[in-house]
Amino acid sequence: MSETVHNRIAVLRAERGISRRQLADALGVHYQTVGYLERGEFRPSLHLALRIAAYFEVPVEVVFSIEPFPRIGTGVGRSDRAS
Repeated sequence: MSETVHNRIAVLRAERGISRRQLADALGVHYQTVGYLERGEFRPSLHLALRIAAYFEVPVEVVFSIEPFPRIGTGVGRSDRAS
């Protein structure tokens, strides 16, 4: 079983125009911690994961997953068949 925790923190930050430092300040962590999280070099505690999800106002499973997230634009979940 993989111990990798995948996340969409960078995507959510980019969508909202939030810097790493702004997110870190809001969460009460060092800005480098946000970078470590985004790169998968650090797994958040449950408490931090829930705080991140609450900050972005989304369910925690939108931010974190034990399975890789599908790449944007891959057609997953869309019907790309020609009629």
